[in-house]
Amino acid sequence: MAIEPDTKDWTWVLERPCPQCGFDASDYPSESIAGKHRLDLPRWRKALGRADVRDRPDECTWSTLEYAAHVRDVYVLFTERTELMLSQEDPIFDDWDQDRTAQEKNYAAEDPGRVADELAAAGETYAALLDSVGDWSRVGRRSNGSRFTVETLAQYGLHDVVHHLSDVRA
Repeated sequence: MAIEPDTKDWTWVLERPCPQCGFDASDYPSESIAGKHRLDLPRWRKALGRADVRDRPDECTWSTLEYAAHVRDVYVLFTERTELMLSQEDPIFDDWDQDRTAQEKNYAAEDPGRVADELAAAGETYAALLDSVGDWSRVGRRSNGSRFTVETLAQYGLHDVVHHLSDVRA
């Protein structure tokens, strides 16, 4: 059975804590975000080493492997978007359909060890980029008009990673 696409606009997590995972963007000012990513990367590797990594908890929920492959791609996407914000004036981000990406890449069939390595590399690349940011107030927009600064985009992306760690109980 296919996973039902998540069409919610999660930008509200920048304004109030997420009741599902407890993430509060105000707890993570710009200078702390890269470090939090680095602290969480080993948790993904450990989760990907579990025997049940491919098991879905139910028909409507991704497995740990699928969530991890998604987080790997989130790191790549947020690196690209942050680079755009740092190099262009008010860029508009290309649309990204995470559910289509999951199907096209067949996340469920990926090798957990390779995903662990790629997720760690992509997470470290993103964290290193965040370490280099000089102007956290630069802006960019999604095609739906949602406007981010480099800082709020980083907080938004951090929520995604933290939330999915909660999803996989890691």
